[in-house]
Amino acid sequence: MFQYSLALPEKRRGFHLITQEVLRAAPAIGRFRRGMCQVFIRHTSASLTINENADPTVRRDFETFFNKAVPENDPDYVHNDEGPDDMPAHLKAAILGASVLIPVVDGRLALGIWQGIYLCEHRNRGGSREIIISCWGEEV
Repeated sequence: MFQYSLALPEKRRGFHLITQEVLRAAPAIGRFRRGMCQVFIRHTSASLTINENADPTVRRDFETFFNKAVPENDPDYVHNDEGPDDMPAHLKAAILGASVLIPVVDGRLALGIWQGIYLCEHRNRGGSREIIISCWGEEV
């Protein structure tokens, strides 16, 4: 088993492809004939997901959907210590989740041709984000 830490610089609010950053940070993926790769984010106001990696309008539409589904400035939210995006960010992160699990086949992530790993930044100023990448399986 191999484990890596990836520090991502602050990104603006939205959905950002990080597949290449994950691959660069975890070179041991190439050592597995068959295995698994878990990508985990150590934050409660950002999340990870896998989705369309080609058309950037998908990322804009994700942001539009989540802003409609979980609006800011809802007077029913009690937790707003860090501003109006605080509780909505936690809810969005809870909906999407803190990790993705991807099979490894012949030294490569077994993502579909149109799939990529997204960092979903739900805060207006979320700061840098820490990702833990764990890889295990049958080595070549």
